[in-house]
Amino acid sequence: LFLNQLQKDLEEVKELLTKATRKRVRDVLAAEKQKLELEIKNQPPPKPKDVAEEEKSSLGGYTVKINNYGWDQSDKFVKIYISLNGVQKLPAENVQVNFTERSFDLLVKNLNGKNYTMTFNNLLKPISVEGSSRKIKTDMILVMCKKKREEKWDCLTQVEKESKEKEKAAYDTADPSEGLMNILKKMYAEGDDEMKRTINKAWVESREKQYKGDIPMDI
Repeated sequence: LFLNQLQKDLEEVKELLTKATRKRVRDVLAAEKQKLELEIKNQPPPKPKDVAEEEKSSLGGYTVKINNYGWDQSDKFVKIYISLNGVQKLPAENVQVNFTERSFDLLVKNLNGKNYTMTFNNLLKPISVEGSSRKIKTDMILVMCKKKREEKWDCLTQVEKESKEKEKAAYDTADPSEGLMNILKKMYAEGDDEMKRTINKAWVESREKQYKGDIPMDI
């Protein structure tokens, strides 16, 4: 369904391109056309209906989304480690990974009566679909994403990168005390009750000292 929408958008952009006369408008449409073509190219190929239905009916049980994983990298691969007890006892065909240039999704069928899935979209950098693979180890699946270029990845996905940049921007302010306040606010929001009590106590004490004139600057 999503792929059909993309194709319809592309057809409309192409039609508008044939009618546009202004260079700036044509440039914008051409850029959008290229973007849509790339997005369509990176969509996983649709499965034949009978295969999809057969796979759906063979699942049984209920499906669990995997959220816990570890990862590292070498010059050529990004490696994602997923712990699943007893996964090595399954037939190899029950552990499936589908790769695109910027994503992969994992499906583990019928492990102790449950199915497990994990999806990574918008990988930070492009990977080679042909060079990527998965390995089944004792109580673990290793997903090997082959890098298209041998370069260091700072994180796994584009979303993680944007999140880190926003967080860094919040702390990298011209006013050091403002950066400190942002850090304290984050610690307070994410901390347990003990952490909140500690921060509150420190805040009250610092204000008292400031009123007495012990601390000339406003923290």
